[in-house]
Amino acid sequence: MIITDFSHFYYIRLFLTVNFIKIIYLCFKINYMTDKQWQTLLSVIDGVSQPDIPVGFIIDSPWLPNWYGISLLDYFSNDELWLKANLAATTAFPDILFFPGFWSEYGMCTEPSAFGAKCIFWKNEFPFAGKLIHNVEDIDGLETPNPATDGLLPFMLNRLLHAQPDIEAAGRRIRFSVSRGPLNIASFLMGATELMMAMLTDPERVHRLLRIITDFLKRWHELQRQTFPSIDGIMMLDDIVGFVGEEDFLTFGFPYIKEIYDDAHVKVKLFHNDADFRASVRHYPDMGVNLFNPGVQMGINEIKELTGNRMAVLGNLPPRDVLAAGTPDIVRRETLALLADLQDTTRFILSCGGGMPPGVSSENIHAVLCCAAPESR
Repeated sequence: MIITDFSHFYYIRLFLTVNFIKIIYLCFKINYMTDKQWQTLLSVIDGVSQPDIPVGFIIDSPWLPNWYGISLLDYFSNDELWLKANLAATTAFPDILFFPGFWSEYGMCTEPSAFGAKCIFWKNEFPFAGKLIHNVEDIDGLETPNPATDGLLPFMLNRLLHAQPDIEAAGRRIRFSVSRGPLNIASFLMGATELMMAMLTDPERVHRLLRIITDFLKRWHELQRQTFPSIDGIMMLDDIVGFVGEEDFLTFGFPYIKEIYDDAHVKVKLFHNDADFRASVRHYPDMGVNLFNPGVQMGINEIKELTGNRMAVLGNLPPRDVLAAGTPDIVRRETLALLADLQDTTRFILSCGGGMPPGVSSENIHAVLCCAAPESR
């Protein structure tokens, strides 16, 4: 059969062209929004006033698996479910800044596993790393792990490498290298009480332990940056900083954490400590931190005053009693009260005090979001 009427080919080509343009537009729009969010974050850190209050949350295994409807064990052991859960969060809440975003982790077992700690995983409870150092003398035989080969770290990187095409196809980027901090890791290796006792009884060995951990963490963050050149931020979490006084913090915490931040030549340096940070927070900007996620022991205004507003604050709605346990109306009321109390909205991202806790509903997250626009306040 010889085709003599070619008019329908015109409409087919027009259809394909229009839809191709739509696809390209959507791809660039998604990338633009993601880049726009990153630029918003950088401008918040620089102290630029924002028309809307940015909203952001640290999300990981305490909240994300159960919110998505899977067990923690499935989240840790099934890379496909891990990816789907993270993508679902970015799809459900496209206007929220999620930190660090696509966090490849195994809970508190992540870094201790590289030292050889026994890792305990339950079906739907938080994993736990067993002690490795039973006497302070055991520190003498401790070796610096290789993050490229030791413990669960190669699985973390490999999960991200396999997921990277899907992450980028969704218009997202791997932006942060992530780890717990040196005191936090030390507390899992030898126990929190034992660590703090050793600070008094054997400070030399504690410094030796922290030196090993710090050298390891510098290599670990560098490996993450080398593997993913899109990384331009570092996130460190160390709640043990909140369990020591100012003098011990300046001796055993500040110099090692500062060294890790100084070694990371990136634009965003996020620090999480939702334990009692009141004795140490004034030193965080000098430690290299430019974005801090606190607990609820101190209000935003006081944090800004103590630090001279030299770092941005990611906080600080009560995570359990309001965000998780409250109704949407309670969440809205408490969020509006927090915002009304703010004396300076620069260098501020609305969040909860700490990471997203278990049990937070989508409705409560939307209740926070609806308060961020100027017309809501």
